[in-house]
Amino acid sequence: MNYVKDMPTAATDTGAAIPPLLHYWRIFIQRRWIILAIVSSTLIAAIIYTLLSTKLYTATTRIEVAREEAKVTNVQSVQADVSNDDLEFYQTQYSLLEARSLAERVARELKLARNKEFIKNENIRLSGIDFFSDVDPAELTRAQQEELEAKIVKALRNRLSISPIRQSSLIDISYTSNDPELAALIANTWAKQFIASNLDRRFASTADARQFLQTRIDELRELLERSERSLVGYSADKEIIALTSEEGNDGRTRTLKTLASANLEALNNALAEATAARVEAESAAKQSGINTATLTNLALNGMREKRAQVASDYARVLVQFEPDYPGAKALKSQIDALDRSIAAEERRILSSSNTTYRQALQRENDLRVRVNKLKAALIDQQRSGIQLNIIQRDVDTYRQLYDGLLQRYKEIGVAGVGQNNISVIDRAKVPDKPSRPSMPINLALGLLAGLLLSGGVIFALEQIDDSIQDPSDVSRKLGLPLLGTVPAQDEDTLRDDIRDPKTDISEAVLSLQTNLSFLTDHGVPRSFMLTSSRASEGKSTTSLALAISLVRIGRKVLLVDADMRSPSVNELLELANDHGLSNFLAGADDWRALIQPTDITGLSALTAGPIPPASAALLATQRFNGLIAEASGAYDHIVIDAPPVMGMADAPLLSQKCEGVIFVIESGGVRVRGLQNAIGRLNSVNAKLFGAVVTKLDVRKQGLLYGYGYGYGYGYGADRWEEDDRD
Repeated sequence: MNYVKDMPTAATDTGAAIPPLLHYWRIFIQRRWIILAIVSSTLIAAIIYTLLSTKLYTATTRIEVAREEAKVTNVQSVQADVSNDDLEFYQTQYSLLEARSLAERVARELKLARNKEFIKNENIRLSGIDFFSDVDPAELTRAQQEELEAKIVKALRNRLSISPIRQSSLIDISYTSNDPELAALIANTWAKQFIASNLDRRFASTADARQFLQTRIDELRELLERSERSLVGYSADKEIIALTSEEGNDGRTRTLKTLASANLEALNNALAEATAARVEAESAAKQSGINTATLTNLALNGMREKRAQVASDYARVLVQFEPDYPGAKALKSQIDALDRSIAAEERRILSSSNTTYRQALQRENDLRVRVNKLKAALIDQQRSGIQLNIIQRDVDTYRQLYDGLLQRYKEIGVAGVGQNNISVIDRAKVPDKPSRPSMPINLALGLLAGLLLSGGVIFALEQIDDSIQDPSDVSRKLGLPLLGTVPAQDEDTLRDDIRDPKTDISEAVLSLQTNLSFLTDHGVPRSFMLTSSRASEGKSTTSLALAISLVRIGRKVLLVDADMRSPSVNELLELANDHGLSNFLAGADDWRALIQPTDITGLSALTAGPIPPASAALLATQRFNGLIAEASGAYDHIVIDAPPVMGMADAPLLSQKCEGVIFVIESGGVRVRGLQNAIGRLNSVNAKLFGAVVTKLDVRKQGLLYGYGYGYGYGYGADRWEEDDRD
């Protein structure tokens, strides 16, 4: 591609891509009538649907489902224990509320299979039967009745809505029908039957539990009796007699004292006492002479006191008399008699101590033998007690199970199934206004559908329409620098707008001229042509406007209409076209005589002249080269309005005879493929493409009040748009 390289920033920036948000806004503004039409259609359809649809009424019953665990025994439950996860429990309740079996209960309770009005409203049909006629549902065959009931259940479930209340155990049961009274009746009946079905399940579970408990109680009673008989028989066989026992916290029976252990304890105490008595008797027997026993004998002490008294009397008598004195002899005899009595008593006491010792020793030995025998017997009992404890544990286990099951059996018998964990909080009332169709909701849905549909349509159109809509598409899709943009103009005021320096088109062309001044080292090219892919893309208008813009800065400009097949410069400048370029190329010698002055000072025009039979052949001659060379000496700039590229050879030929080419593109006109083909034809002859100009740009359609050139703002044009908006 022979594009102009190293263009200054001012020129190349004009094609910078706009932000995505503004891009979508441009598409919205551009396609706003399509969007409005589609959205309006969907809204109208929503309104019609709302007005024509059958009014439906929704009644709601609110119930509470309390969490509980139904235990039948302390060992196991009739129903599986509820998980700690509340979500699992309540999800089960929601599924039960929507169960087919519950819908069947409601249908039977309300006798809906015989309600012709309900069948008619639900549009239920059976093969070969029209319920709008006088056919009695009771006259149906069994197969038809089953089919009817199935369809009624399906209709009920389709109209039902279960809505749990977040962070609570409350559930709303809603039913929708075209009959408000029937809606309330079914909602309340649904809650009632849900409670009844819950009680039925409990009753069935309890009946099964009672049967299970009765069987287990009978089995445990037999096992308990058998184990108790084994316990008694084993105790008797091993002669293990329990005197005291206690039941621990774990329900186990523990034997505290048996007969053998009690006897051993008593014998041990007696042995201890006998040992103490034997030790005391042995100590007394080992003492010689007067021992403690003699000192403590009352008779012996009396005789000793009497002897002491008689001895005192005898001593007093001896003071006065001789020993031979009869009184003294009598006292002496009395003393001797007392001495003999005392000695005899002491001998008797000593003999008694030895006897006591021997008796104590014998008793101790007897008790020790008995204790040893009883210890051996107790050890044997303790060995036997291991098996006894095993049997006792079986007895305790069976007794605990038996007592627990018996207690639970009694509780079930007393309490029954009277308790229920489901209760009605608010009964459904007959609704006084329809719930559907809802005009606001349907309008919102219609709006949403319209937006989605219009979005899809616009997306499809954008994919199909690959014309240059956005100036930034020039560089992105065609690879050409964007030199500027020219706004769309009113045909009635076009001639005046081009001549007015304050109009939008004049400001836009000034931006184009500024960008052209950066293309060469001598500023705006001396000779250049404007062409397009096809006719009516605005190249002639742009050529004239650019020529006028150059004149405004004091340049002398020649505007050449080289589109000899469809000339238009003469019409724009209101000039005659009876002679012109075709005359010169056909052989006229003086091109200056063919130049026509215009009402714009500094601007001259060479019109196309009469339409030749072969314009391409004329342009291929060297006379056009000579024209450009000679005119370049008389004018500062030569602006050539060239024919379109596609379908003709004129434009490629002309591109070789000037400095470069400005490619004109109509906004939203030719598809990208056509533009690429046109640019390809120019590139095939090594034409120097300066860049592209986007014409007929609808600023309002683009959705932006940016300056023309997509980077340069023009106050006059923007002000005009703002004034129009305010008006």
